[in-house]
Amino acid sequence: MSVHPSQRIIGSIEGDAPGPLLIVIGAMHGNEPAGVQALEMVFEALETVRKEHPSFVFRGKLIGLVGNRQGFLIRQRFLQQDLNRVWTREYLDQAQATPEDELKGEPLEVLELYNVISNELSRRDWEEVVFLDLHTTSAEGGLFSIPTDEEKSLALARHLGAPAILGLFSSVGGTLLGFAEQGGFADAGVNCPIGVAFESGQHESQQAIYRAAASVVRCLRAIGNLQSDDLPDFMEFITLPVLTSIPPVLRFCYAHPIKPEDAFRMRPGYVNFQPIQKGEHLADDVNGPILAPEDGLILMPLYQTKGADGFFIVR
Repeated sequence: MSVHPSQRIIGSIEGDAPGPLLIVIGAMHGNEPAGVQALEMVFEALETVRKEHPSFVFRGKLIGLVGNRQGFLIRQRFLQQDLNRVWTREYLDQAQATPEDELKGEPLEVLELYNVISNELSRRDWEEVVFLDLHTTSAEGGLFSIPTDEEKSLALARHLGAPAILGLFSSVGGTLLGFAEQGGFADAGVNCPIGVAFESGQHESQQAIYRAAASVVRCLRAIGNLQSDDLPDFMEFITLPVLTSIPPVLRFCYAHPIKPEDAFRMRPGYVNFQPIQKGEHLADDVNGPILAPEDGLILMPLYQTKGADGFFIVR
């Protein structure tokens, strides 16, 4: 199975039995293809088990979507604006008011995603609605989940097999999950779905694909689309030795925002969850050295040309 660049929908499967709707998004950033490839793996496995095991039961529905379709086509994080920083009612209203033949770039992506998701949400009265947003990082070792801090979201995040970072979600504005949680899809009859972002590793890592696929299967099991022993082959994929020394739940402490004119440069060699000390020389920009403001573990150090955050610190 391979997603054609013109496709928004990677795949979908709906069971005869009632259950939740799980909406999984890959490549919200176009240079993060692992989520799309992971969804292809999961849909292929589900198709196989349906054919080979007539007694197999799938409850509710799973749909997989390409986030930034235009960015994914050229493997670029975004075109003009970070697609996961523009989800506001004002931005959507402006996109909806733009003539169709003038829509391009991220406004087109937002409008198409909004319409596809709204159509799915309004199709029926789902038992539960869950969003899973798959990402990767530019640095090594990036395996963690980001719940929305709401109780059900954290409970789901802890089922995914990686440390959960509390507080990070609320520190980043304009995300799709934030838009959904704040009632952005209320017109489709859903006020506050459960949302979790999952970071599965470094952008080009094959393991990142496997871990993202495992997170989808774990999510399907946790919310009840699958039985707890369905698709067992995916469970071995979430492995990272460093996780044995990292607490299962950490809290966001600091974010270092950047702008293109800052000429931000992360110093080489940092990996996710690496301990850092207050005053440590982490990066440089046009104003000189950037020092760690406090002790902690570094998260998502930026080693790519596009991005709005140079690094995060968690504890």
